[in-house]
Amino acid sequence: MTIDFVPPSLTLPRQKGVHARLRRAMGGGDRAEQVATFAANRAVGRIDLAVKAAGGITRRAHVFEDGPLRMRLPGAPAHAAEAVIVNTAGGIAGGDRLDIAVTAGAGASLVVTSAAAEKVYRALGPSATIGVTLNLGAGASLAWMPQETILFDRARLARTIDVELAADARLLVAEAVVFGRTAMGEAVEEGSFTDRWRVRRGGRLIYAESVRLEGAIAARLAEPAIAGGCVAAATVLVVPGDDATVAAVRACGQDCQADVGVSAWNGVALVRLCALDGAALRHDLMLILSRLHGGPLPRLWMN
Repeated sequence: MTIDFVPPSLTLPRQKGVHARLRRAMGGGDRAEQVATFAANRAVGRIDLAVKAAGGITRRAHVFEDGPLRMRLPGAPAHAAEAVIVNTAGGIAGGDRLDIAVTAGAGASLVVTSAAAEKVYRALGPSATIGVTLNLGAGASLAWMPQETILFDRARLARTIDVELAADARLLVAEAVVFGRTAMGEAVEEGSFTDRWRVRRGGRLIYAESVRLEGAIAARLAEPAIAGGCVAAATVLVVPGDDATVAAVRACGQDCQADVGVSAWNGVALVRLCALDGAALRHDLMLILSRLHGGPLPRLWMN
């Protein structure tokens, strides 16, 4: 096992260099100073986690951490390891860049979650960007189920999720987005949210999706063809997925508080959830994930 950690102090020379270059490019002045200061103080974080299976136990093989991101594997070694993403920055602001790479080696079993819901704050300039890369080896199993992403009014977020899995690997990806802290009566009137998913199995593209909400987000969500007034949504992707997956989700129907749809095709199952608030979405998502995951949800989901 190797663990690499780059302390924030090692990034300071790079940030100072960015500051100086921006000032020169803009000809100096107060505005240039403000822009340069903003750019130099953006959070840039990276996690690279790899796990391997040995004797029926999944253990970490490599961990790299940089910037505000941390990855923790609590609990005793077990067949399925649980990894927790921690963002010590306390949220994401415009111009931040976070990259997360997770590799499950042959036969390994891993569940990845987050310590808390991730908050994306108002952006005064460039969008925040999140890049997620998941790799699954032969016979590996990976459940990617972070807690919700909460967008504040005028937040700007661009996210990509790229997955490469072996032909016999098993994948579950669950992502939930809440537009505004609904429990506090907040709404996202304006902003930007783009989400790009690409999943390849055995080198072949099996799922591709791009979502974009730009400008008057509240008005767009109110349209019947988009969200019908709902402000919380989630997508769950299951590979392999079949009619049994669909039946398991439909069995939750009477207990769900929001709109839920599910379908399966070509070995892939997809679940959509759309709710009027974050609490209803979380309720339904926990119910459905409990059935699809085939094991207990991460303990942090129970808080």
